[in-house]
Amino acid sequence: MSNQELPGPAKQPAVQKYGPDTVVFSGDGESQSPQSIVDRLGALLSKGVLWPDDYSLGGTVEALEKRVARDLGKEAAIWMPTGSMANQIALRRHCGTNSRVVLQEQSHVYHDEGDALARLSGLNVIPLAHDRPYFTAGELQTALDQSIGGRVSNPVGVVSVESPVRRQAGQIVPWDEMQAISRLCREQALPVHLDGARLYMMSAATGKELKEYADLFDSVYVSMYKYFGSPFGAVLAGTREFISGMFHDRRMFGGGLPSSYLFAGLALDGMDGFELQNKEAFEKASSLFADINNLSEIEVRTFEHGSNIFELVIGPGIDQDRLVRKLFDLGIVITWPNDNWPVPLLHVNTTILRRSNAEIAQAFSTAASG
Repeated sequence: MSNQELPGPAKQPAVQKYGPDTVVFSGDGESQSPQSIVDRLGALLSKGVLWPDDYSLGGTVEALEKRVARDLGKEAAIWMPTGSMANQIALRRHCGTNSRVVLQEQSHVYHDEGDALARLSGLNVIPLAHDRPYFTAGELQTALDQSIGGRVSNPVGVVSVESPVRRQAGQIVPWDEMQAISRLCREQALPVHLDGARLYMMSAATGKELKEYADLFDSVYVSMYKYFGSPFGAVLAGTREFISGMFHDRRMFGGGLPSSYLFAGLALDGMDGFELQNKEAFEKASSLFADINNLSEIEVRTFEHGSNIFELVIGPGIDQDRLVRKLFDLGIVITWPNDNWPVPLLHVNTTILRRSNAEIAQAFSTAASG
């Protein structure tokens, strides 16, 4: 089929290609082009660090699993092709014969996985915190009481927490509340799972160690493609007993892929230096946003419990759409409009290191001046 025959979005390039000095305030990591992926694989091959797997068992896949388990302080981990599969298999296994899952109404599992828990695993969800980033331990306790207070007891099998919450502009569950939820679950011998797709980013943003977060949860999923430069992939970590034999579940869900080592190798490569680079990016962003806030009618607003995403609030004297277009012409990319948020959002990632703060702030000043 020719490109002219492809429907709709398939006609467009899969990845927007920007210049080497473009600052992209969108996404959690640097975008990958087909050429950059091929180049990185070639470099890894020349270094001799790509080892084939057997349908996602062994090889570089196993090396990645061990790396993530070590980073999170967990006994074991397993690679999954997608985060959705990691969430589904984790929650399914935790529940056992119980059929209820408590989670955030704004979570990926609730909004973006197509009722898969009900349709594939016979599990029912109890969504809390409507249109908010997180529920409290008190709200969770109420839900747990209600689940066993009816004429037929139907206890909750697992509690799922997403942090940061993508649908809430990357806002996170506050540390104190996260601790309280974990404590409540452990008091009631109830497993608790972390959808931590962006956990490494959250750790870099808050300064709190990965293991501190992971220690509060019985299982943790982290994404391999959002900022580590792999085209896809996820890793689910937990106890050795929890992970044992889970490759059968993965295969049952269609996720025992051959040649997964190529993508595991890219993720491992992207993990090296991630912490230091992103620490530098966040420190640079803090200074940059202070400079931008000195401009008239432009404010970069920080969420009380935010991660790497900030609001760009534009005053009535500036044409918002024109500002975004002009910034693009000056090598500053902001995704707008956004169906999920009323104002433009600035995502901090390592592309901010490509240019000096003076250059970036001047671009904002020029674009705003009209």
